[in-house]
Amino acid sequence: MNFIRSIILFFLAGSVISIQGCGDRIDNKNGKDTENLKNELEGSVSISGAFALYPLVITWRDEFQKLHPKVKINVVAGGAGKGIAEALAHHVNLGMVSRDINSEEISKGAWALTVAKDAVVPTMNASNPYIKELLTKGLTKEQFRDLWVNRKITNWGELTGNTAVKDIINVFTRSDASGAAETWANYLGGVQKDLKGVGVLGDPTIADAVKKDKFAIGYNNIAYVYDLKTQKPYEGLVVVPIDINGNGTIDSTENFYEDYHKIITAIAHNVYPAPPARELYFVSDGPPQDPIIRAFFRWILTDGQEFVPEAGYIRLSKNRINSELEILDTEWINN
Repeated sequence: MNFIRSIILFFLAGSVISIQGCGDRIDNKNGKDTENLKNELEGSVSISGAFALYPLVITWRDEFQKLHPKVKINVVAGGAGKGIAEALAHHVNLGMVSRDINSEEISKGAWALTVAKDAVVPTMNASNPYIKELLTKGLTKEQFRDLWVNRKITNWGELTGNTAVKDIINVFTRSDASGAAETWANYLGGVQKDLKGVGVLGDPTIADAVKKDKFAIGYNNIAYVYDLKTQKPYEGLVVVPIDINGNGTIDSTENFYEDYHKIITAIAHNVYPAPPARELYFVSDGPPQDPIIRAFFRWILTDGQEFVPEAGYIRLSKNRINSELEILDTEWINN
């Protein structure tokens, strides 16, 4: 039995080497593609979808095109729902998706590759007059649910415990089919259609809406909250801390929102809850066989991971990278 298994593994390894020899793999030891690959890769790839992934994919596109100047990668943001729908309908090659792929999408042929991690965070206006109490106490999952789903909490006095305060909370959510909205709803025990509030289109728009309204509350992907140059939230935005243990105060172990490095460390070490922490995906209609996409995927999972923190995201673990690479090899050998 072990002899037969060894023979199978030998031939599989030979298949992978053959694929590499054909110019579909990148030399990951020195971070550079082979001259043969550079000469052969030519064509275009179209990508659409999640606002959450858009800034990172732009970085990946630019770096990959430096290695392969004959390759053109077109990237458009429009929401996770749009991305996966267009990929399954063959309107684009790849969809950017910032939520889990559901069973219905899988039954339609959706094939997903995990490429990075990030998180959705609740946000409020930096000029909110009750900000001190909120940053000290935070909000529990139940309070967030009563804001977005049950609508039992409607004014800031109910959040701060000051019955004299009657200022209305202006709750914002996403109007488009959004991975951020679905992930936030999953954290609250529901799906996107359960979220109530003023619906706006896209991550940048919901961030701007909160910045302009001192009584607003919303949620955003961390890439649209933190300025990577300063490592702080963008001017006008503050993250509403989550009281994870529900003890009515933000403990030192829960206080990691003031700068980008602290929050991505909390996400990477599973301190920040998941959801709203999540994995990010590329989706196609079945395993892609285009050599450009194959090379792009392998580069993303190897050298491309170096650019993940710079773009405001969290790298995949080594174990997860290895498992994704194994899936790629298996799918391409079998197809």
